[in-house]
Amino acid sequence: MAEGIMSKAATMEIPINSNGDTGTQAEDDSLEQDLQQVMVSGPNLNETNIVSGGYGGPAGGIIPTSSIKGPAIRFNPEYLDRRRGPALAPDIRTKSRAANLQSSSGGANHNACGASEEVSRGVAVEKLDSVKKWGINTYKCTKQMFSERFGRGSRTVDLELEAQIEVLRDTKSKYENILRLATALTEHFHSMVQTQQALGDAFTDLSQKSPELQDEFGYNAETQKLLCRNGESLLGAISFFVSSVDTLVNKTMEDTLMTIKHYENARLEFDAYRSDLEELSLGPRDSAAVVRMEMAQHDYQVHRDKYERLRSDVTIKLKFLDENKVKVMHKQLLLFHNAISAYFAGNQQQLEQTLVQFNVKLKPPGSDKPSWLEEQ
Repeated sequence: MAEGIMSKAATMEIPINSNGDTGTQAEDDSLEQDLQQVMVSGPNLNETNIVSGGYGGPAGGIIPTSSIKGPAIRFNPEYLDRRRGPALAPDIRTKSRAANLQSSSGGANHNACGASEEVSRGVAVEKLDSVKKWGINTYKCTKQMFSERFGRGSRTVDLELEAQIEVLRDTKSKYENILRLATALTEHFHSMVQTQQALGDAFTDLSQKSPELQDEFGYNAETQKLLCRNGESLLGAISFFVSSVDTLVNKTMEDTLMTIKHYENARLEFDAYRSDLEELSLGPRDSAAVVRMEMAQHDYQVHRDKYERLRSDVTIKLKFLDENKVKVMHKQLLLFHNAISAYFAGNQQQLEQTLVQFNVKLKPPGSDKPSWLEEQ
């Protein structure tokens, strides 16, 4: 009987888990129950005769299945459930990990959106404050400007500085007139030089085709070519004069006038906040008025510092501008006089020396004409 039990136990399937070890203690108990079932429901070996090579009974020692009273192996559904159970654990862990990642990413996105909204809100508040300050400042300055024009408000005046500014504006206007006339002279003289060049070419052509007047046409052709060459030298001197005066008027003077404009705006703002502070000082002295007066005092001090700084800048620029104007115009007026005198006196050598003295470089012939690529 023990041998039969061992032979049937040998046919039992022993479950192996994923680590190569035998099953849990619960699986061992199930196996033991199955063995007991086999022992109870198995065939009664005493009813057969043991013969050599097998059991007694039909030929070949094969026991028919009808003679077995109970199954040798019993189906155990709990065993399959235990086999399927652990396989669900990785899925549960995977789902929980995915849920954690989703929740963490959602939290990060929420934090990022919150930070972006805070930044946008801060920018909007800053712009709103800037527009508010600009509106208040514009209102105060407009009020001050109308008060000054209608004679109801007072303004800060620096008599010496105002006189220098007025002289600069008058000087700029007169220099602009000189620049306009010198530019017109350059254009007219350039046309005359081109006419002299064309006339000289015509005289040269006729001297070759008129043998009886060859010498006369030749003399006039040489004269016109000499005048054309001297005219180009004079054009170079006048163009240098025009360029220097243009730089003085439209760059140096204009830069100083721009600083003066900023100074005048600062003066208007200073007087506007000064008038506001004077009005508050004449009003009641309650707690709210004291707070407004402190704020007005702060704004007044800020605009006063700005006004003082720009007034100092204007004073310095006017001083340097006057020195630069004298230096530049002394050189340019001397150049203009010497070049004009030498040209109309017919002194070619003196004209060339004048150009060298003032470092005037002439443009090569034909440089004013557009290139073939620009003409396309």
